[in-house]
Amino acid sequence: MTLSTDTGSRSVSASLLRPDRRPPAVLTDFDDTAAVQNVAELLLHRFGHPTWTDVRERFRRGELSLKDYQEIAFREMRGDKAAMQSYVRENACFRGHFDELAQFCQDHSIPMCIVSQGLDFYIQALLDDSAHPRLPVHAARAEFDANDEHIVGYAYDFAYPDAPELGNSKALMVRSFQDTGHHVFFAGDGRSDFEAGEVADTVFAHRQMAEMCSEAGISYIPFTDFGPVLDALRRYAGHLQ
Repeated sequence: MTLSTDTGSRSVSASLLRPDRRPPAVLTDFDDTAAVQNVAELLLHRFGHPTWTDVRERFRRGELSLKDYQEIAFREMRGDKAAMQSYVRENACFRGHFDELAQFCQDHSIPMCIVSQGLDFYIQALLDDSAHPRLPVHAARAEFDANDEHIVGYAYDFAYPDAPELGNSKALMVRSFQDTGHHVFFAGDGRSDFEAGEVADTVFAHRQMAEMCSEAGISYIPFTDFGPVLDALRRYAGHLQ
């Protein structure tokens, strides 16, 4: 890792920055990370079949993969695409400094994208209500019927060829940017983010991912909003000038 955290305060200081000469790229998880809320669960609480919480418990017990949990839970949604997207725009929001980070990346030609095992249509709904509606989204593609009333299938464009049953891999997405010569800044919160944290160059973590990184001895920067990400990116970019 190119950044580590102070083991006491876990504060970030300029002395912890050890930039290399690769141009940066910023990748962030969506649910509970870029978005304050877990937007998938927000929709399931409002539109999901009452049994969706039973499916979630099976996932938490390790009986289902995240991919299977999501597909089963969203299969019985009682709302069309427009209604669900409208609900997202009314009830979800991006974490603090997200727009500033996206604008900084745009102004300095730094790749930034959302990487998620969630569904693209609800991520795009929140982006459409932001200042950066065209920010790239690498997520599971929900395929709706001709009238956009029901989800009829899912497509995973970022899965390992030998493990399609796991759905999209965030580590694969991180490596794809590294393979093109980028130093990857990655932000996440959960179990599905940990594999990306294992390979990313600079890691920002909170909640369960922070606990997992600590247990595994992976250096990370804690965050509750995107201010630390923006500060670290500015310092890194400054060293490249």
